[in-house]
Amino acid sequence: MSEDLREMLNESTLEAGSVVTGRVTAIDDKKVTMDIGYKFEGIVPIREISALRVGHPNEVVNVGDELKVAVIKIDEEAGAVILSKRQADAKDAWQDLQEKFEQQQAFDVEVKDVVKGGLVADVGVRGFIPASLVDRRFVDDLSQYKGKTLRVRVVEMDPENNKLILSRKAVLEDEAKQAQEHVMESLQEGEVVEGTVQRIADFGVFVDVGGVDGLVHISELAWHHVERPEEVVQPGDKVNVRVLRVDPSSGRVSLSMKEAQPSPWDQFSGEFQPGDVVTGTVRRLVDFGAFVELKPGLEGLVHVSQISHQHVAKPSDVLEEGQEVEVRILSIDPSQQRIALSIKDAGYEPAPQPQQPQRARRDTPRVSDKQTETSGTGATLGDLFGDLFKR
Repeated sequence: MSEDLREMLNESTLEAGSVVTGRVTAIDDKKVTMDIGYKFEGIVPIREISALRVGHPNEVVNVGDELKVAVIKIDEEAGAVILSKRQADAKDAWQDLQEKFEQQQAFDVEVKDVVKGGLVADVGVRGFIPASLVDRRFVDDLSQYKGKTLRVRVVEMDPENNKLILSRKAVLEDEAKQAQEHVMESLQEGEVVEGTVQRIADFGVFVDVGGVDGLVHISELAWHHVERPEEVVQPGDKVNVRVLRVDPSSGRVSLSMKEAQPSPWDQFSGEFQPGDVVTGTVRRLVDFGAFVELKPGLEGLVHVSQISHQHVAKPSDVLEEGQEVEVRILSIDPSQQRIALSIKDAGYEPAPQPQQPQRARRDTPRVSDKQTETSGTGATLGDLFGDLFKR
């Protein structure tokens, strides 16, 4: 050990583990040289520059930068102090990250690399964002995030094993929840707003109104009867909806598309009078009659007794959905939104619908050839079975 180095060690508290501040004086491919205030230079090997792997030190530092570094060892033979920026950063980083973790605080990080299964960021230590925690929805191509700044939260940390898991999804969900609460507070029952169809289900469609998905039940899609929601809307469609109910506690919003449109009764009911004979379309068949559409969304009922002058057991025996028929308007009740119709009084006699041939029931007695021959002679039941009734 040189006299100068011995003097430096005797006059300072410099030892392995110490943290000092110095200035970058030179950079080459393998190391960074620093002035740490002693006669001997400090050396930061490239592997000690960052928590992440770097190709060249100048990716992280520049000449003239002031850095906080930790002493790894004092190289007596080389007369230099080996330093680590990575270790000094980690000491401060873990303490700061622990506070953020406990307070569930969000902060910004820059994505340095894309690796198998997620993203990597340098936050003084290596932070990993799993692919499942990058967004609220599945992301197929993670390369789009390289070099971008993302807002994240610490969801798991283990300083002893140098493990830090970050989540952008948690931040996005918090933001979405706050936005949802704001929208829920601003929505007023009865108001008409514009929304975008997000998803379609058998029972209705979900419409985004300002960041909140509200349900339009299938019965609220249109004034006319709807069998399948796809008949009316498709994902991405812009629609006007009326807010029916808002339930902030459950986060549910009930919407109506038909209530955002003029009622067919308001539009068309004035065009018809009792006694009018008009053409309509059979929309639905039920046991007690048939619903006939006079105008889009405006339906009247033909009771089964008003279908034909002949006895009709079931409406489906003589009518089918989609069939056009002439009907006479018997009565109109705007208060109940009901229209009574008659097919038989309109002078139209529906033809019976084709019936499928029915197989003979197994328990039906079959008539033998002999019986057939006998019955053909004009014999009565008394003649054939009289003995059975004798006492």
